[in-house]
Amino acid sequence: MRILICPDSFKDCLPARQVAEHLANGIKRVLLEVEIKILPLADGGEGTVRSLLDSAGGHIEKVKALDPLLRPIDSFYGILGDGQTAVIEMAAASGLELLKSDERNPMITSTYGTGELIKHAMDKGCKKIIIGLGGSATNDGGMGAAMALGVKFYDADGKELKQGGGFLGNLQKLDTSGLDIRLNNCKILLACDVTSTLFGSEGASYLFGPQKGADVAQVKQLDLNLQHYASVIKEHTGKDLGNIPGSGAAGGMAVGLMAFTNAEIKKGFDVIKELVQLEQWISWADYIITGEGKMDFQTQFGKTPSGVANIAVKHNKPVIAVAGALGEGYEVLYEIGLTSIFPIVDRPMQLSEAINRAGILLEETAERIFRLVQLRMR
Repeated sequence: MRILICPDSFKDCLPARQVAEHLANGIKRVLLEVEIKILPLADGGEGTVRSLLDSAGGHIEKVKALDPLLRPIDSFYGILGDGQTAVIEMAAASGLELLKSDERNPMITSTYGTGELIKHAMDKGCKKIIIGLGGSATNDGGMGAAMALGVKFYDADGKELKQGGGFLGNLQKLDTSGLDIRLNNCKILLACDVTSTLFGSEGASYLFGPQKGADVAQVKQLDLNLQHYASVIKEHTGKDLGNIPGSGAAGGMAVGLMAFTNAEIKKGFDVIKELVQLEQWISWADYIITGEGKMDFQTQFGKTPSGVANIAVKHNKPVIAVAGALGEGYEVLYEIGLTSIFPIVDRPMQLSEAINRAGILLEETAERIFRLVQLRMR
């Protein structure tokens, strides 16, 4: 029997590889003659670098960068085994978790540090850069990242614009003459799992501004600023980017890169599945087991388990999912191809206990699942 184990991470608990290893341990308690392939996955959010390195090989580059408030921090990104592909998480330099709760303010936070990571990757010879647009603290339309790459932004008085989404409304002029020329020969993929546009009621500011620290008045101002920002970009570059699905991800980060580079938006899971040859491994397997920390009706919208199920259906392969918790509407996932879904918690317990015992719970759940599989084999 051949089993593919391809979960996402259990957020704030275990990275995808450890989830997969615990599941494998549970399976081996039951099946002695079994081939297991571990393929950690991600959808472009936090954990993407680690998952891709675990699946495709490569190494971590540790670098200095500026955090969302332009303070120096220790950051990182990954270079895959081909030596040509970099994987960057916005959260590693421009992430919400880098700030204390009272420091969160999208009026002044910047994506400059993510731009620094892009430059460092090019310094290392990378020709392809994948950027996961998850977990950001910013709403600056990617202006900070563009600044780090050489673009200058000016107000009506010819002064360079201050960084942060709160200053985009003062933008009057762009200067791209200093843009890093290496970007012409660098392919940038922006991995995201949201379809929000740059501005409007379903845009970056209204949907995500409050969780980044914006109050009602600031949300309205940030939205107006992004509209103005998009109009200036269109005037300067001819690119109309404000209504592209995904342009609102990470506070409009995609716009700042698509405006001045050849960057393109792709669903995070689609980027990952191609890099790790997921469909090939699904075709190989007799059983597929996937999962994530919480599964509910939103899991169907580009999350890892639904992506795995969509491919498995094409090959008529059974997909078993495990989750730390099941939320409202998870049953819809059966309709998209999941065979069965198992929560790992086996009795009432505090979240802290579930997190501490996650490895044991995963192993016990896998054992129970494959005892049923073994019965079917008999």
